[in-house]
Amino acid sequence: MVRIRVLVVDDHRIFAESLAAALAAEPDVDVAAAGSGPAALRCLDRAAAEGRRFDVMLVDADLGTVAGAAGGLAAAAATASGGTAGGPVQVPVPRAVPDGGEAVPVDGISLVAGVRSGQPSVRTVVLAERDDPRRAALALQAGASGWVAKDCSLQRLLAVMRGVLRDETHLPPALLTGVLRELTAARKHRTESERLVESLTPREREVLRCMVAGLGRKAVAERLFLSPHTVRTHMQNVLGKLGVHSTLAAVALARRAGVGPVSLAAQPATSTG
Repeated sequence: MVRIRVLVVDDHRIFAESLAAALAAEPDVDVAAAGSGPAALRCLDRAAAEGRRFDVMLVDADLGTVAGAAGGLAAAAATASGGTAGGPVQVPVPRAVPDGGEAVPVDGISLVAGVRSGQPSVRTVVLAERDDPRRAALALQAGASGWVAKDCSLQRLLAVMRGVLRDETHLPPALLTGVLRELTAARKHRTESERLVESLTPREREVLRCMVAGLGRKAVAERLFLSPHTVRTHMQNVLGKLGVHSTLAAVALARRAGVGPVSLAAQPATSTG
């Protein structure tokens, strides 16, 4: 029997543990639980290092917020037969603080994006308290394969899990129209943002990437071997061409256009103004 390795990520401890117990009652499911984004990333990294990667990650859409966790899945979990059949339930939930450091907040969508980038073989399903087309669209853009209501049945969740492992995408029918509208609007905004970024000169794009990296005027000047006055001029030109009035707005537009931050690992050897 091919077993499915599942990681439940929810900062509501009772829900995470009870859902893990319910899933573990399935004969082909092995399950673990994590209580935060950082804890989930540690679980994923540890499993990968040990050669036993997770297949599916179930992540709370409201990870890191105060939203509740109730409904059909919680009810099904409460009736699970001891949570021991079919595989180990690795609880209690790990700490939400990285070893030796301070708490690092990681929301559900950011976690989906990070896992998609670092471990693309892991399929992600988002568990949500309510239907939200905008957030569901963001989850899909981040790399999620499914969006499931927390008040769905355990059988429905299992069907979605097995479906995403066949490279299917699962959304509630009531969300389809709204999600398609959001994705279309996002694409339109991205296209417009890309057009504006393309109007920048190579030097202005370089300055914009520095802005995306969070560098101030002085740091940009030092990095690009320019005078602060020249950098100020470039930044003003960037804002004008992008049609925005602040660095924050410019950075948001740049990210929509797919512009990433300049690498801070190494300084360029030479540069001209």
